[in-house]
Amino acid sequence: MKVLITGAAGFIGSGLSRRLLARGDEVIGVDNLNDYYDVSLKQARLEPLLQHEHFTDVRAGIEDRAAMEGIFQQYRPDAVINLAAQAGVRYSLKNPHAYVDTNLVGFVNILEGCRHQDVKHLVFASSSSVYGANTNYPFSVHNNVDHPVSLYAASKKSNELMAHTYSHLFGLPVTGLRFFTVYGPWGRPDMALFLFTRNILEDKPIDVFNYGDHKRDFTYIDDIVEGVIRVLDRIPQPNPEWSGDAPDSATSNCPYRLYNIGNNNPVELMHYIEVLEDCLGKKARKNMLPLQPGDVPYTYADVTDLVRDVGYKPATPVETGIRNFVDWYRDYYKV
Repeated sequence: MKVLITGAAGFIGSGLSRRLLARGDEVIGVDNLNDYYDVSLKQARLEPLLQHEHFTDVRAGIEDRAAMEGIFQQYRPDAVINLAAQAGVRYSLKNPHAYVDTNLVGFVNILEGCRHQDVKHLVFASSSSVYGANTNYPFSVHNNVDHPVSLYAASKKSNELMAHTYSHLFGLPVTGLRFFTVYGPWGRPDMALFLFTRNILEDKPIDVFNYGDHKRDFTYIDDIVEGVIRVLDRIPQPNPEWSGDAPDSATSNCPYRLYNIGNNNPVELMHYIEVLEDCLGKKARKNMLPLQPGDVPYTYADVTDLVRDVGYKPATPVETGIRNFVDWYRDYYKV
């Protein structure tokens, strides 16, 4: 397949590009290398991809309508995986316009490109943050998600609605993936594991929000990549049992599907920190703080549909995933 991946220099995008290239696909990698975090890390992720004859590196932001029209017309991909987004719950409180530009305007540009170039399958990144104020655990894709608690979450919920509209109007096969707290080697520097590791090694305190009363369905990067590839290879079909009298939010009478990709095993934040301390051989100094605006205390993925439809369930334990991250961090930063 010829697969267009947006956010190809990102944490998930770079890992996914490597896997697709390894199995023989052609990858068109689109990224604008913005400076939301260290650009040199993004460049380092891209470096091995650039050596591959079937990888095409395209520098553009998805919010650039003319650029995206040109990319779709030039490369005519068979499938598209949209991972480009303005990420981060907390940053959305400071810079809301970045989320509108990339996550909303940019996503319309992706949808239009898929529509006009007859793309066979669009897979896009949603987020566990869409569950917002829900407390019905584990979170199911069949549950209502109309109460987001951050603009980031609202933008991801909007993507799901926009994608459904294009699927309904134009028959575009689309699959949305709600990722749950992705971590591992090459991860984002603004995420907890990266911040904790850096501060502990530098003898600085770590900020522990909600006084440590957090549970997260931490999901290892390789498990996420495997899940995305399996979903990519399964083009969604209309659900013949779907009814407008009792509408199921995860399916439709058009080729539309939503899945959770999570470990289905919430881990207490304090245990997560203990595992990290063991891997680093060093104790953390903790700065205990209240819950941050826009954050939620618990996440827990119901992956029943993912297991049923593509036969896959993430399973990497945090003890393994954190060890792999620490080994990567020490090697990459020479510490």
